[in-house]
Amino acid sequence: MADVFLILFVVLFPVVLLYLKERIAFMAKWSTLIVCYIVGLLIGNIGILPQSATGLLDALSSVAVAISIPLLLFSVDIAQWKKLSGSAILAFVLAALSVSVVSGIAYAFFRTTSSESSKVAGMLVGLYTGGTPNLAAIKTALNVDQDVYLAVHTSDIMLSAVYLLVVMSIAKPILKHVLPLKNWDSDVASSTSLNFTMGFSDYFKKGLWKKILAGFGLAAAIVGVSQGLSMLVPTEFQTMVTILLITSLALAASFVPTIRALPMTFATGEYFLYVFAVAVGAMGNIAQIFNNAGIYFIYVATVLFGSLLLHAGLCALFKIDVDTMLIVSVSAICSPPFVGLAAVSLKARKLILPGITTGIIGYAVGNYLGIALAQILRTLGG
Repeated sequence: MADVFLILFVVLFPVVLLYLKERIAFMAKWSTLIVCYIVGLLIGNIGILPQSATGLLDALSSVAVAISIPLLLFSVDIAQWKKLSGSAILAFVLAALSVSVVSGIAYAFFRTTSSESSKVAGMLVGLYTGGTPNLAAIKTALNVDQDVYLAVHTSDIMLSAVYLLVVMSIAKPILKHVLPLKNWDSDVASSTSLNFTMGFSDYFKKGLWKKILAGFGLAAAIVGVSQGLSMLVPTEFQTMVTILLITSLALAASFVPTIRALPMTFATGEYFLYVFAVAVGAMGNIAQIFNNAGIYFIYVATVLFGSLLLHAGLCALFKIDVDTMLIVSVSAICSPPFVGLAAVSLKARKLILPGITTGIIGYAVGNYLGIALAQILRTLGG
């Protein structure tokens, strides 16, 4: 009975939170993901969960992140990527290269301080190429320790806020001395078919449920097929291969217009990330997280701001304008939902669509890059 209540809490708490966020102004100001992590941590550290809960929570978190990947990727329109300007594509490639190089360098410095150092480098590449979905997926693929994962993610939350403040205030005045300036028409706004603002109430619109369930069913089928195919490889690689197969099959499915047009897939994928956050938070040990916080805070800061500086330098070398560099940087480091805020702040609204699109590319390739780097570093590190 205790297991049933735990499952219901982990699954339903995000639903209650999303409902309240639409109806209470104060609640709307809080990040759903952060609240889910905090509540999970509180539940897991006040002594009410039995020792056996860890296995159940681990299973719930693994299932949640696996289901979230295809749902988040179904709406990707790869055919639209060719419409991006050459400078935006190049800026994204340089952003991915920058975070990979700096993560590799950071690993060299931190490898003796943590047995999880190569995994952290891989998670940060996924995080700062795509976003939290990639961080969660790579954590699962590489079997990262729960407390290490939470220490890294907590550090990222704090440092990303500082990063965003820097981008919207002093970054452009400083970087315009080394990067070209381009006049963007701030009166012309861009739009995108991808909707990142659909809320809880949209689930109850007439006629949507069959399509929403179809999207979920397809995601579950992709997870099942990927899990089955992973049985063909050695046990120690099965989780990693499963995540990569899910990513690949979901991207393949996104080529089908009917699948790409399914409503609420992205929002449903985000919901499963919230379930993941509650479950992982409940498995975390607050004391251990704070014991590790100092090391991982410096690790994350090194990768975040080091990659920003390298990205700026590479963009200067290739003569990419300062606004494109900063918008693409935000889409990679903070994920697509923050692009609009940055574009308005920089008076470069025409870059909203390129920024969101490069962020979606990051979602698609982040798992591959992060897992690949972690495996390379682990091999080189012995």
